[in-house]
Amino acid sequence: MVNRYDAIIIGAGQAGPALAARLAAAGRNVAIIERGKFGGTCVNNGCTPTKTLLASAYAARAVQRASEYGVCIRGSARVTMSRVKARKDSVVEQSRSSLESWLAALANVTIYRGHARFVAPRTVAVGGETLTGERVFIDVGGRPSVPAFPGIEGVPFLTSDSIMELEALPEHLVIVGGGYVGLEFAQMYRRFGSRVTVVEMGPGLLGREDADVSAAVAQILAAEDIEIRLDARCIRLEAASSEGIRVHVECSRGPPAVTGSHVLLAVGRTPNTDGLGLEKTEIEVDSNGHIQVDEALATSAANVYALGDCNGRGGFTHTAYNDYEIVADNLLEGADRKVSDRIAIYGLFIDPPLGRVGLTEAEARRTGRKVLVGRRPMSRIARAREKGETQGFMKLLVDAGNRAIVGAAILGVGGDEVVHSVLDAMYAQLPCTAVQRSVRIHPTVSELIPTVLAELSPSGGEPGF
Repeated sequence: MVNRYDAIIIGAGQAGPALAARLAAAGRNVAIIERGKFGGTCVNNGCTPTKTLLASAYAARAVQRASEYGVCIRGSARVTMSRVKARKDSVVEQSRSSLESWLAALANVTIYRGHARFVAPRTVAVGGETLTGERVFIDVGGRPSVPAFPGIEGVPFLTSDSIMELEALPEHLVIVGGGYVGLEFAQMYRRFGSRVTVVEMGPGLLGREDADVSAAVAQILAAEDIEIRLDARCIRLEAASSEGIRVHVECSRGPPAVTGSHVLLAVGRTPNTDGLGLEKTEIEVDSNGHIQVDEALATSAANVYALGDCNGRGGFTHTAYNDYEIVADNLLEGADRKVSDRIAIYGLFIDPPLGRVGLTEAEARRTGRKVLVGRRPMSRIARAREKGETQGFMKLLVDAGNRAIVGAAILGVGGDEVVHSVLDAMYAQLPCTAVQRSVRIHPTVSELIPTVLAELSPSGGEPGF
């Protein structure tokens, strides 16, 4: 027997559940399939748990710095990892169970649990049943990549998934990968009390960012005694008997190996498209396994769409949710929304955080346009000084011709929130002069955006920077 639906959604990550609800409300009969935990990476292994852990790390750091603010704490404070983990688990479970209960209560939605596999175009098998749909939406997400480093088979290692289960503090955590995930865990575990070393193959941290951002982030981490090893080549792992795990790095500077009690691999993600039976369809994937989609998220197979991390068009929770919005509006409202309509924006949630929108300075200059740059260190922002959080800087990029804001990097207290002010101006296509003339609350970090825009120059030089 074949169960027929108007829509089949494979995966209950960020895009899937919202799409199911929207289609069901429009009268469509919807099947949603999930083989694991509802909520996908964000709820279970990404945003929700890591930001909960980071909140505990922030509290630990606040205690360590209490005397700077005139607060005296009697006795010693310590982090109990089992309690930190228990708090994280509670927040995750609440988020996951709420989502699952909401989905189960929706009219016109049937939930299937199990691994979905295509057996024909728009027909999938799951748990011994066969489902066919007028349209199929793939929202299967991704998982941590595990590169074939020499020696990796012979040592225990952690990924961004498995590290969530630690209840004891690593004595020395070696993190392979100086990207966004790796750096958040680096600062987090350093504040919990671990010794931390970051091993990065590139010449700087955060390879996609401008050199000034990369250098400033490195300074922030180094100030908390996080060791950073750059230009690591020929990474190799081996057991070091009772000492732990030895990571051979062969950097141009420093010892040729680092020995830690634990190793975390934070070197990217792999889409969960293998095992879907895509060979039974006309769906095309690239060399990395990402499903190829057009501007409306349609695949090369008729009436099949791919949303979220598995399509390689964003890789963030907010872009996955936007994928849902694009597809739903186009199908149900007759809209003409496209992936290229959105402006790139993301954050690095170390402390202080980095908020990034639009082009980097290097990207802007590569376009051949004349770019004006405005910079200001957080040490020259009253709100940052008052809070005792003066690390980082603010940088805004403007097209010298049409005076449009084309990008920003705000590394500093509140940077992950402040950057949305720039994003709104970019979506509204406001010239920088309109933003420059706005009046904002004092004292805030946002109030300095007009000031920085009033100090633009081709080089971005700023007195005292």
